[in-house]
Amino acid sequence: MEMKKMTVEELLAKAAQPGKDAMRLHPFYRGKVEVVPKCRIRDFNDFGIWYTPGVAEPCMDIHKNPDTVFRHTNKANFVAVVSDGTRVLGLGDIGPEAGLPVMEGKAILFKYLGGVDAFPICLDTKDPDEIIQAVKWLQPTFGGVNLEDIAKPKCFYILKRLRKECRIPVWHDDQQGTAAVTVAGLVNALKVVKKKIDKVRIAQVGAGASNIRIAHLLLAAGFDPGKIIMVDSKGTLHKERLDLKEKEPEKWELCEVTNAELRKGGIPETMEGADVLIALSKSGPGVIKKEWVANMAKDPIVFACANPVPEIWPWEAEEAGAKIVATGRSDFPNQVNNSLGFPGIFRGTLDVMATTITDEMCLAASFELAKCAEDKGLSPQYIIPNMDEWEVYPREATAVGMKAIEQKVARVKMSRSELFEIASTTIKRARDETKLLMKEGFIPMPKED
Repeated sequence: MEMKKMTVEELLAKAAQPGKDAMRLHPFYRGKVEVVPKCRIRDFNDFGIWYTPGVAEPCMDIHKNPDTVFRHTNKANFVAVVSDGTRVLGLGDIGPEAGLPVMEGKAILFKYLGGVDAFPICLDTKDPDEIIQAVKWLQPTFGGVNLEDIAKPKCFYILKRLRKECRIPVWHDDQQGTAAVTVAGLVNALKVVKKKIDKVRIAQVGAGASNIRIAHLLLAAGFDPGKIIMVDSKGTLHKERLDLKEKEPEKWELCEVTNAELRKGGIPETMEGADVLIALSKSGPGVIKKEWVANMAKDPIVFACANPVPEIWPWEAEEAGAKIVATGRSDFPNQVNNSLGFPGIFRGTLDVMATTITDEMCLAASFELAKCAEDKGLSPQYIIPNMDEWEVYPREATAVGMKAIEQKVARVKMSRSELFEIASTTIKRARDETKLLMKEGFIPMPKED
């Protein structure tokens, strides 16, 4: 494969280049999002419609019939990207201001890939109850909330309470987004190696928010819980890990249902005989060793998804016998990228004005994402779509919206064809608008480009 022709130094240099470009271009643009009108402004008389005195009529209509807020305003397309900056990318607790560039970046992915108007909301508090209250206060304005880069274990508590207490959908991309895309890739990888989901043994390396939510979505998808083994820094999770019962209930919940054989040990013991490795631990290389991959079952599947460098280089995993390798990087085949998930999932959620995002809606997205790749033809180097396959997003949105309608969590009902048309039109408009702004010079191009 092409990646084998590059040295480690070249790969690391390539990984560092986006950071160098970011330091040049962020000051040039002074941020990545802005607010522009979406209504006509022919002359100053139109302000009498959009503001006083005309605006009083829709205000009173909403006052009498609260759900008409979705008709009179952009609420049904507003998403708040909320963070406290305590777990920003791989940088850790760097604070809300330092996390703002990431949240702006998330907002442009929402817009360009899903046609969603997203706003970065960086909160100057680390208190989980204050974060919960802040999100609840924001509900009148937004149609949904995307929690981002919030440290565990409080991210579990925050998500659980907000999903229960809010009247708009709240989701945590580091948990649900990663899980949805990972399951999509794994479903297709198993088709390539001709193994059944209820028969395979899965080793999960790392017990953070992402891998824990992946485990739950795997169970919802029909994988055998007894054949899943997760390992954290102190060893495998099993029923005798009583140290977790009070301190980390999310891990303890998995201790009770996974690892039926009570296998003990570290990463090598967890991986031995496994059909699948899903690693979301610390940046490599060398976290996963070649000999451990060699001790897996025949035609093993390796998801090494740490960023910026995977736990094991893909070519090393292949040399050790891996049939399929996926990472979180765009310069290798099979990138497991959250951006394949959240824009389409929120598009579908917003289009039906859903009150929540259920696990079943996430699974619907996973299966449709997998089907998009399958329709193009699966191979060991192609188990999941790429971000530039734009048709993925309206298809995903349609699957999510239909599932929300089926589960009776949608405020409006539409046919599959209607949902697909709305999603396609909205996403295409966002992309065309960006291209037009660049063409006309309203988004300027740096001289170096």
